[in-house]
Amino acid sequence: MGHAESRKIALVAGATRGAGRGIAVELGAIGATVYVTGRSTRARRSEYNRAETIEETADLVNKAGGQGIAVPTDHLEVAAVKALIDRIEEEQGRLDILVNDIWGGEDYIEWNVPVWEHSLEKGLRMLNLAINTHLITSHFALPLLIKNKHGLVVEVTDGTAEYNRTHYRLSVFYDLAKASVIRIAWSLAKELQPYSCTAVALTPGWMRSEMMLDHFQVTEANWREATRQEPHFIISESPHYIGYAVAALAQDPNVARWNGQSLSSGQLAKVYDFRDLDGSQPDCWKYVVEVQDAGLPANANGYR
Repeated sequence: MGHAESRKIALVAGATRGAGRGIAVELGAIGATVYVTGRSTRARRSEYNRAETIEETADLVNKAGGQGIAVPTDHLEVAAVKALIDRIEEEQGRLDILVNDIWGGEDYIEWNVPVWEHSLEKGLRMLNLAINTHLITSHFALPLLIKNKHGLVVEVTDGTAEYNRTHYRLSVFYDLAKASVIRIAWSLAKELQPYSCTAVALTPGWMRSEMMLDHFQVTEANWREATRQEPHFIISESPHYIGYAVAALAQDPNVARWNGQSLSSGQLAKVYDFRDLDGSQPDCWKYVVEVQDAGLPANANGYR
């Protein structure tokens, strides 16, 4: 896929850090041209006020073997998203892969606070960031994606449909944000099927994002030290793991078998036989139910 004429054209919306960056880099590793978007640039930080930038992500895509193109975009701004898709169409003429990983809502979560006590302003902002961004992006991107058969849409969320159906997720707002993305993928699958395109929801497990590593004051190199504070962190995975999952889906000629489904990185690792950076295959959501939620002591044996 390294030849220019066979490169897949991808848009990873929300690729500044975390899962989006991991996905962009691993799509680069299979030779894709990857448009990476977000609000954090070298010239201007987003409301997170963190150091990661979309230019840095694009550089990592290039280093991995792809072509990274950074386009500053606020996915709540309709004109900006339209301009982004117009640019991709003008420069590439097609779009093969859309990854909706836009989020940015961590600062608006009030943990385990009922809806009548939760800040309404923060809750509605969270829903805008988590849901409206995905809908706006799909509205403009999908006409380009369906111009050719076998397009792929990946809606990135937190939790599987099965897990979210049976577990309360921190607050009504957060619960709705993450469950809605799964339902968006299900609905898009129905709308895309006549065009021989596929949509799936995909969740990482407990991901060692830049923010999570900072929280535990560790790095990817020494992340196991964090298990002293939180033993269940032993089931965690790098952002590359969900990246490998998307790369596997992108290269699967029979990807339509997953249309409309809610998938996890750990589940797909077993199907496509990929492993995380340390050679393991963490299956976080199985672990969460069978070990963590069951009140058992941390033990990832058999789960990674």
